[in-house]
Amino acid sequence: MEPVVRSVLEALNEAGYEAYIVGGAVRDLLMKRTPHDYDVTTSARPEEIRAVAAARGWRTAEIQSERFGIVVLVVDDMTIETATFRGEAYGDDAHRPEQVWYASTLREDVLRRDFTVNALAMDKDGQIYDYTGGQKDIRKKRLVTVGDARRRFQEDALRLFRACRFTGQLDFLPDKELIQAMPEAFHRVAGLSVERVVGEIDRLMTTPAAYKGLDVLVRTGLGACSCRRRENGVYQDVPILPECSHLPSTPQSRPFHLFDAWFHTLAVVAHTPPDLTIRYGAFFHDVAKGMPGIRGVHKGRYTDYGHDAKGAEVAEAVLLRWRKPPDFAKRVAWLVKTHMKFHYFANTGQGDVDKWLRREALEGPFRRTDELVEAVRQATAVACGDVLGCGHRDADTSGTESFGEYMALLASQMPVGTKDLRYDRRIPDACGRRTGECLRVLLKRVQNKELQNDADVLAEAAEKWLKRHTGDST
Repeated sequence: MEPVVRSVLEALNEAGYEAYIVGGAVRDLLMKRTPHDYDVTTSARPEEIRAVAAARGWRTAEIQSERFGIVVLVVDDMTIETATFRGEAYGDDAHRPEQVWYASTLREDVLRRDFTVNALAMDKDGQIYDYTGGQKDIRKKRLVTVGDARRRFQEDALRLFRACRFTGQLDFLPDKELIQAMPEAFHRVAGLSVERVVGEIDRLMTTPAAYKGLDVLVRTGLGACSCRRRENGVYQDVPILPECSHLPSTPQSRPFHLFDAWFHTLAVVAHTPPDLTIRYGAFFHDVAKGMPGIRGVHKGRYTDYGHDAKGAEVAEAVLLRWRKPPDFAKRVAWLVKTHMKFHYFANTGQGDVDKWLRREALEGPFRRTDELVEAVRQATAVACGDVLGCGHRDADTSGTESFGEYMALLASQMPVGTKDLRYDRRIPDACGRRTGECLRVLLKRVQNKELQNDADVLAEAAEKWLKRHTGDST
């Protein structure tokens, strides 16, 4: 336990109150992980917490949370959410409790929580308080709800998505009763905001075992549900992820693929780094396989010609529907669109890579060279995951990685915008108001390898261009 956190528990104890760290921090400590934050639960009421803080010279942050009995302490620049023991009851709202009241015991407080591994408490001396079997579930690496799973999910529908996220975050298997209870609460998902749902999916996507949580999300049918967004005072339904519902029943041709389209997708995600852009690129890379107009059969084998282009459309549409930043959606779509092209270049030794990079510099969703280089490196990661995700024991990504480095080197030499040109003051001094026009001409010539991206070369070319267009270099 962090010494600062222990000092908070000690201060509350010395003032006559019970105090414990609770939830994820206790779970992480028992799993030999470093907690990223600490929550404290106490018998002290908010005004009493504030009094203890004032006596110690600690600051309290002003947030709209005291109606839930929460005070945020700032101690040695560390923020510690400190909450009074409480109970809660749920009503029509799909996420927030309708009633919150102060509880008198720690046991009552932890029994309202979502999963047993999050219902553990620890005092300042390291004594564990486990009323739900959380320690046993940690040892067995299983995710179990506190009490009846159906009730837990009916109370707060966001717990359905948290179940997916914790499955990936902890690398646990969800309890059978938990999985069986999920569909009974799907009708409550309609009352969740798309921001909260997408926030949980984003967090899931970068977890160590994201593939496990994604499997729960899609195969239970949760991804096919809709949540909502409020616009101009009116709620609108927002489909979450129905585009992936067909993948678990989409076969692929052997021997190239050992898995169906869904398990292949999960395997690719599992073999990519926990970067949000790369993981979404991996997740959507084969989303169009099996779709009408894409799935075919040739000589007894399944084909999915054009799944890369169609998948890019699907990925961008989903992410924009979720209100992801347009640049992010376009980058993920680009990764999906180019994954087959990358394999073609890397594995056949055919094709004009320079020409392709020039076209991407001119027509792709990039404004600067560094964006193009970054995208190429991300595409390399997706391609390597795709190779490993086919399931072959002898899969080797060394060639793909080497080709990716080569392509990144070429991309670093390809100016995308005029700001990537290595020119100096000679061009704007000579061209004046026509500088932008001149630089755009020079950019195309450098991209076509007619000119070197060198200050002297560009200045000389600009002078010649100006003479041709004005008849006078001055």
